[in-house]
Amino acid sequence: MAQHIAQKLRLTAALLGTVARKDLAAAFRGVNPKTAFDLGRADKWLQGRAQPRELSVYDDWSKLLKLEQPGAWIAESDLPGFTAAICARHGIERAELERRAGAQFETASGHEERSLGLALVGTYACYSRALSPYYRGQLIRGSLSIEAGPGAHRLTAAYREALPTGQLLLGGPMTPAKRGLYAHLKETSGEAQFFFCLFPHSRPGSVLGGYLCGTSIIGPEPQPSLTRILMIRLRNPAPETWGGYLPSDGSIARDLASLGLSIEQTEAVDGQLAQFLAGDSDGGANQIPPAEFRSILDVFDRHWLRQSGQA
Repeated sequence: MAQHIAQKLRLTAALLGTVARKDLAAAFRGVNPKTAFDLGRADKWLQGRAQPRELSVYDDWSKLLKLEQPGAWIAESDLPGFTAAICARHGIERAELERRAGAQFETASGHEERSLGLALVGTYACYSRALSPYYRGQLIRGSLSIEAGPGAHRLTAAYREALPTGQLLLGGPMTPAKRGLYAHLKETSGEAQFFFCLFPHSRPGSVLGGYLCGTSIIGPEPQPSLTRILMIRLRNPAPETWGGYLPSDGSIARDLASLGLSIEQTEAVDGQLAQFLAGDSDGGANQIPPAEFRSILDVFDRHWLRQSGQA
């Protein structure tokens, strides 16, 4: 049974002096051009979330390390035994190899994080449920631009909606993390604020999705609101005149085609996108009716005031 695969791969990378995953994959191809060592799956192997199932990967591994032991031994050996074998074969002290492995893993992780952050840079067409009660049930279109800011890991985002009352523009930092992608954006010339909580970014990153949280902008009073949102990467920036509420009978697929992103099977795609955006709501944004909140506020305000008077 295979064990300690992630640690063994890190030790192998340290021995070979390969920092990036693609360099490690290239080393495997050097001993077998048809190797089953896959760059995509290697990410999970190095994180300990999976392990190679093909025995040929371990056989190629043994050839790569120039070991006398077969591939099955690499899979089943304990970590101390594996480390001792490669140190003896290549004439390196165990402490030195482990030090290199630790340093390279930190470097590779930092490089991967920076690379992943830069991969987010671009322009996205955004679709979400309208927060305004006057447009309940409709979709609103917005554009999001992500740029690399100062510092290795800093990203800035700008979100724009074309509302009947004028342009709404919010900006602020965007933070990629292992468990999600977050942005807290504030209106540049007003008080509006939106918070985006999105699924973690993955390559090639054609779509971002998750939740938008904020208060309604157009209406008799602001309502705390939550709605699903989809952000679809564009090849070219959307025109400034693009955006606003999508007509009730509008098609997202046709709308994207107007931006240069043509999609096949438009009806099926429209149905899939509509189902995602509706989510667990009744077709609009998830909102708390102000009267419902006020009825609770009235109870506790009166209680608070009575307690204050007694004090």
